[in-house]
Amino acid sequence: MQPPPIPENEKERLLAVLELGILDTASEERFDKITREAVKYFNVPMSMISIIDKEREWYKSCVGVRSRESPRAVSFCGHALLAKDVFIVEDTHKDPRFKDNPSVTGPPFVRFYAGIALRNLKNNHLIGVFCIKSREPRTLSSEETEKLFSLALEAEKELNRK
Repeated sequence: MQPPPIPENEKERLLAVLELGILDTASEERFDKITREAVKYFNVPMSMISIIDKEREWYKSCVGVRSRESPRAVSFCGHALLAKDVFIVEDTHKDPRFKDNPSVTGPPFVRFYAGIALRNLKNNHLIGVFCIKSREPRTLSSEETEKLFSLALEAEKELNRK
């Protein structure tokens, strides 16, 4: 397993996360409707709006998992955070970065992942990721990729709304 890289501007990025005041807040319908829509549209069992903190990824909204957070060191979203475009792993069993990841070898048994980085719009720092996950390998069509970007943009706007 390959842990996610740490951004060069990690101190500033973490300040941008804290500035939003969203960490460890209660669930909100405005976020939950986005993750529910993703699960339905993509026919996947899991979707999250994750905020990447220093040591963890914390889920502002999640469908399909019980925990509200997981260690950053094993997170898919930690990798997606630094992707210039959509970050897709079509089959985790064939990707050396993830094939022995605890979320692949054990519950929730992730085989497919697609995520898009989210920003603090005030300072343009990366703060988290909108993602979908499946227990089956798959690909995304160009139409599905556009929809993923659309939902990520909606999540980003909500995270930045006061």
